[in-house]
Amino acid sequence: MAKTPRKEKVFVTGGAGYIGSILVPTLLRAGFKVTVLDSFMFGQTSLLDCCSSPDFEIIRGDARDERLVKEGVKGADYIIPLACLTGAPICDRNPAEARGVILDALDVILKFRSKEQRLMYPTTNSGYGVGEKGRFCTEKTPLRPVSLYGRLKNSAEEKILSAGNSVSFRLATAFGVSPRMRLDLLVNDFTYRAVNDRFIVLFEAHFKRNFIHVRDITKAFMHGMANFEKMKGEMFNLGLSDANLSKLELCEAIKKQVPEFYFSESAIGQDPDKRDYIVSNAKLEKTGFRPGVSLDKGIAELLKGFRIIKRNQYSNVQ
Repeated sequence: MAKTPRKEKVFVTGGAGYIGSILVPTLLRAGFKVTVLDSFMFGQTSLLDCCSSPDFEIIRGDARDERLVKEGVKGADYIIPLACLTGAPICDRNPAEARGVILDALDVILKFRSKEQRLMYPTTNSGYGVGEKGRFCTEKTPLRPVSLYGRLKNSAEEKILSAGNSVSFRLATAFGVSPRMRLDLLVNDFTYRAVNDRFIVLFEAHFKRNFIHVRDITKAFMHGMANFEKMKGEMFNLGLSDANLSKLELCEAIKKQVPEFYFSESAIGQDPDKRDYIVSNAKLEKTGFRPGVSLDKGIAELLKGFRIIKRNQYSNVQ
């Protein structure tokens, strides 16, 4: 009688967060065994639908806890460290905690991880900071982060790639509906305001950045796992190539679906987030990856989601 093939195991820290709540069920449906370590610091219940799967294990605790990490790493084929204080505002408010969750937790993983175990990491393209006008940031563009969050994630990427047998995705600003929803992300925030406030005042509306749907982030991780050997040792920008948009252009895209949305630009005042750049995603696209969710489709999805969500509790800013 033929033996049943061994299922590959994935260890995910922060797996109950905005990205993990999409990624973990996808991994289970794809036939992986998944162990999640999460502190559930936001009180989320986003992985309840996974509990019926015999291939799902949950460890409640801190991603810096050596005992718990050692337990989770054991036997894993892939390690995906999602645990993070994500975004400039929360990192600025809790700098020591941000450094601990982003860098110290990574050191714990690297302490117990074997060289054979594959690492896949989500960093951020916010490390490009302020780009040159009209020039796309590629993976060879010098990093000039303008926030503590950007600096910490850049340092984390260095650690990951130096450790070997790893892939790093430099994520564009994420958007879209997730079981662990976030309203502090730009597209999600602006669409929520369009629906509930009907207006917004923009500061430095010409600042540009790139965007990517949360489901396409999961799609990129699955693509990376399927093509790991030819992608390992590299970092890849991950965004929508047709969505390098200014805040003003983003509002115009939302207004197409919410005609009563009014927005204006303030002549005075500054945006505390100084990021302003456009990004090339050609390197990842050359590996065969293509995003599946356009900005317009994501906005339409959010509009339906905001018929359900009526309380501003879904944020990473406490």
